[in-house]
Amino acid sequence: MWRYVSGRQLDGFRRYKYSAVDTNPLSVYVMQPIWNKIIKIVPLWVAPNLLTFSGFVMILVNYFLISFYDWDYTASGTSPGLVPTWVWLFSAFTTFCAYALDSIDGKHARRTQSSTPLGELFDHGLDSWATSIFVLSFFSVCSRDNGKTGVSVYTMYIYLSIVLFNFMCSHWEKYNTGVLFLPWGYDISQVVLIAAYLLTSAVGVEVWQKPFLFGYYITDALVILLIGFSLFLSFPQTLYNIHRAHLKKTLKNDSLYEGLLPLVSPLLLFVLLTVWVVLSPGNILAKQPRLFLWMVGVAFSNVICKVIICQMSSTRPELFHWFLFPLALVVYGAISGVLGWMEEVVLAVFTALVTAAHVHYGVCVGRQLSEHLNIYIFSLKKRVQE
Repeated sequence: MWRYVSGRQLDGFRRYKYSAVDTNPLSVYVMQPIWNKIIKIVPLWVAPNLLTFSGFVMILVNYFLISFYDWDYTASGTSPGLVPTWVWLFSAFTTFCAYALDSIDGKHARRTQSSTPLGELFDHGLDSWATSIFVLSFFSVCSRDNGKTGVSVYTMYIYLSIVLFNFMCSHWEKYNTGVLFLPWGYDISQVVLIAAYLLTSAVGVEVWQKPFLFGYYITDALVILLIGFSLFLSFPQTLYNIHRAHLKKTLKNDSLYEGLLPLVSPLLLFVLLTVWVVLSPGNILAKQPRLFLWMVGVAFSNVICKVIICQMSSTRPELFHWFLFPLALVVYGAISGVLGWMEEVVLAVFTALVTAAHVHYGVCVGRQLSEHLNIYIFSLKKRVQE
């Protein structure tokens, strides 16, 4: 087993204490009462991580099902759409189940007195990957631009980047303050996703192909809301919480360098990816949007998982994530024309390798922490120490 977590980080996990604040009215007054009722039907012998993983598997199944019917994001661009109605109903069902399971896993851990740092890392690590998968599944609803309606692949890339940026800000904020201020966007986005799938199953994809208000389409409104929410609420709130911690002298990192260090690798990742998108001679994003955007989500998840580990263990993150070096070589080969017609093949190989590396990383980190904390990942039984 490859040991990705250092001894110092393992010691840091022993001392870790979870702290979170949820101020979202939708979550506090609407969803939490629902989750409190659902949690009562979960058997006490079920491990919380099993709930978390089950929700993630449902997200994956839904994504691959949609991909089967709509690999290139064009199936919903015709009237009627080429994706069966039952798929949209299944999407609404799996999204709600994943939302519910992700919301009750922590409650179940406290209920069974099995809360551990591994459980939080497992939850947030899968969330970092699921965030992109939710977005990529939604793109099949609105379809890519066909000249008349739909969203351009470049808008898809920007949309995904903004969502991932918001996720990054939440954990950067926690890295500096020690408190996870649960983002309002999560609950709102889940409700919007479920509503979008149900709406599509009820009236068809045509609802996304007609102007909604003042000549704007529903997708235009969602993009405007996302950008406005990020620029005028989410990011300013993150900066405010960090500033408030600075005034109270409760910041975990005193220097500006230490505070900004977790942002270096994620931002360099998006710089490299954006350069590839903009300067690709073969227009790689237009030719392979699903493959490229999947790679973006997986690479981001791995980079952020390392930040989360450092935040939970109170250790310094590395300046440059190792993914950046092979990615830089691939981007250089693509934009310089060296790859030529092989650009799509290299993207496919690179995506497969990045995905395999991320899965290997997750499995090894989970096993390493379970051994260190003397617990099982998917069972409430205690390990028998050798």
